Parts: sequence; C-alpha cells; structure tokens
Amino acid sequence: MPVSSRALLCLAASVFLASPAGSHTPEKPVQYVVISFDGAHEIAQWKRSRALAKAIGARFTYFLSCVYLLSPETKETYRPPEMKAGRSNVGFARSRQEVAERLEQVWTARGEGHEIASHGCGHFDGKEWTRADWKAEFSEFDRIFRDAWTINGIEPEPEGWQTFASTAIHGFRAPYLSTGHNLDAALRERGLTYDASTVSRGPVFPAAKNGLRHFALPMVPEGPEERRIIAMDYNLFVRHSGGFERDDVDGSFEDRTYRAFMAAFQRQYDGERIPFQAGFHFTLMNGGAYWRALERFAGEVCIKADVECVTYGDLSDHLDEAAEMHAGG
Repeated sequence: MPVSSRALLCLAASVFLASPAGSHTPEKPVQYVVISFDGAHEIAQWKRSRALAKAIGARFTYFLSCVYLLSPETKETYRPPEMKAGRSNVGFARSRQEVAERLEQVWTARGEGHEIASHGCGHFDGKEWTRADWKAEFSEFDRIFRDAWTINGIEPEPEGWQTFASTAIHGFRAPYLSTGHNLDAALRERGLTYDASTVSRGPVFPAAKNGLRHFALPMVPEGPEERRIIAMDYNLFVRHSGGFERDDVDGSFEDRTYRAFMAAFQRQYDGERIPFQAGFHFTLMNGGAYWRALERFAGEVCIKADVECVTYGDLSDHLDEAAEMHAGG
C-alpha cells in the first residue's frame, strides 16, 4: 500500500527525534520549540533576547529587515521592486551609529549560535509580486546585508563577515505573512531552503516539497472563549487592544498570552510532540506584555531536559537528517 507523504514525514521525524544517541531504551521524541523575531530592529531587544537565550540555553531565529542596515544617509542604496529608491514601509536605521550597533549584534548573535534569516528589506506586501519582483528583493537583501559595513563606512568589518553573509541565509519569512503564488519559485532560485510564512490551524510537521521546507505558525486557542489566533505577538496585540497601545495594568495581556502558549506547548509535549513555533517582533506592544509572556514561557519550557529551543535552520537540518536516515534504512 502506498505510504502518504505525511506518514513518511512523521516516521522520518520520529526516527531522528526519538531517543538520544547511544540510548537503548525507547523514549518519547524531543519536543522542539522554535522562537523567532521579525524585523530585528531595536538594539535593546537584541540584547534582551540574547540574554534570555543565554540564561535558558536557547537559540533563536532573527528574520532581519535589511533596511535596518541603512542609515538616513545611505537609504537611497535600497532599490525596492518597481518603486523609487529609498522607499520602505518600516523606515530605516536612525543613524550610522545605530547601524554599527546592529551589525555588532548580528555578528555576536551569529557567534552564539543564533540564526539570521531574511525578512526581505522594505516590508512590502508581496502577494501580487512577480517572480522577478521577489528575486529583486532577495538580491537587494543579499547585497545590502553583505556590504553593509562598506555602504555605511563602518570599520573594521569582522574577518569572516563576507563568508557568513554569503552562506548563512537559508530561510525567509514574508512581511505580513503575505506570499502569493510566485514566492516559492523565487525562493528556490535564490537557493533558500525554507519558508516560514504560512499559518496552520494548529502545530503541524513542517512539510518539504521540491527542495523547499515550509514552516507554519500555528493558530492556538486563546482567551476566555479559546478562540484560535496566530501564535504571534502582533496578532495578540490586535485582539487584546484593537492594535492601539494600552498599558497592561492588570497583567491580563501578558497572562493570556503566556497561558495560550503554555497550553499549546503542553498539548504537544504530552502528545505527538510536533515542533511548537511562536513569533515575536522587537516592538514592545502593550507595554511589553508579550515579551514578558515570552520570557515566562521560554524560561519554563526551554530548560526541560527533553525540550530543545532551536532555530528554524537547526530544525530543518534535523528533519533533513531524519529523512535521509529513513531513506537509507
């Protein structure tokens, strides 16, 4: 009887994720958790997230917007698809000094085992973009990321930056999670190996097709009525306060987020152990409620002996190895 692609994926994942190397006793699979940040702008949040990761033994994925590597003096360097140079929906860095500090954070995070991935540049909605538009945006990201030190006249560029910038970007998340039917082909032509722009009703095993792996942010039950919502801080911000900034005076926004993420995690931890994903931004919405929830959540789950908080790149590599093991044996 033919075996479905989902069954093969689950089997391959279980082969690799199951028991530690050398173990003779079957154990439940490792529970993987992937925490990511879109934009990666504020320097304070770079430092805060890295400190959290160090304290709990986690590795994060930072989906960087390349406009944050351009100062007001160099912003015209960016040429968005079919628009005038220097356009951006999210602005640029505030100064050359800020660019230097951000580059230092990127380089330091890379040394600590975190992943830098692409969020494009100008944070435009690409659902109507052609394949050529997407490829142009990816080319702009690659060029600006690689040459940011030179473009901004910042010295010294770390030894190894060029190799890192040319080889380390393997994944992408579309702004607004808005993709369109031309994205996949452009990703493959660029040589990227995964896309983290889709959404699923709940946690699902990431599917691979035609050399590209798709990671979907899950919708999780949240709030008194347990209505599902994308496991991302911005979506919670819109639900909790209509997208308008409100101080979380009684802690309810933080607590609701923490409880929703913990419940969704626990269902997998006690069940199939499908990787759990959660997305955040560097913006402190509603007085930082969602970052406080993140710190509580990650601080409790990432320290468990059978939980690993890893990057998208790490998890993708694990799943590739699992598939190879299954195919070979």
